[in-house]
Amino acid sequence: MSKLDPVVTTKLSLKSKFKFKCHKGIKCFTLCCSNIDILLTPYDVLRIKNRLGLTSDEFLSKYTYMKVDEKSSHPYAMLKMKDDKERACQFVTPDGCTIYTDRPANCRYYPVGQGTLRKDSGKGPEDEEFYFFINEPHCLGFNEDKEWTVESWRADQEVDLYDQMNREWKSVQLRKNLPGRPGLDGRKQAQFFLASYDIDGFKRFIFDSRFLDIFELDDETVEKLRNDEVELMKFGAKYIKYIMMLEQTLKVREDVLESEKSTPAENK
Repeated sequence: MSKLDPVVTTKLSLKSKFKFKCHKGIKCFTLCCSNIDILLTPYDVLRIKNRLGLTSDEFLSKYTYMKVDEKSSHPYAMLKMKDDKERACQFVTPDGCTIYTDRPANCRYYPVGQGTLRKDSGKGPEDEEFYFFINEPHCLGFNEDKEWTVESWRADQEVDLYDQMNREWKSVQLRKNLPGRPGLDGRKQAQFFLASYDIDGFKRFIFDSRFLDIFELDDETVEKLRNDEVELMKFGAKYIKYIMMLEQTLKVREDVLESEKSTPAENK
């Protein structure tokens, strides 16, 4: 079966209605947690690594693997499954998910999927979110009587918070390699992965390198990056946009620019 076979191509809005309920008494309980590829977002990693009491590097090493997207060359962290026939999630037991309150956004959305289209509104590009159903043959949840709208499902599963936290990063996902042009080189891929997922390593990069000598950041921002992981994560998305030349999200310090101008060309 193709990974796209369960996708119902009907485009849904926030007001679209459906019936669904997942509970321990249903025969298919936790089957959706096996033989699946789960792409993690930066906020997913932040929540789960803190839940487990791990550094970001420890979590990434133990629970994820890297997958490079062919169309964008972006390296993504994928949740590592158990090495068994079912390829079950490492966090799932017969009683359910052991990290349920900190489960990834993709798990929260299921059986709803979310997509983003970039359109030209005449005033520049705008991102439009849409929704669709993932109706897998084994899932019996659609036979239950609990009624939802996409909007009420999102609220119940707390995906509003996850979408808010990941919004800037997810907009970068719309970037694709130019036809006939090489993809991202290894250095940019490493920077993308660092700023996206390895939040502890990204913090060291900011404070232990010449980063603050090069970029102009006010004292309030620096303190937030030093003490607030969420602010650090959001700043990571800005850094990615800067290195990808998608937006001028960072400003180089004037003294650095002046130094560059005064350096003889042969020494550059």
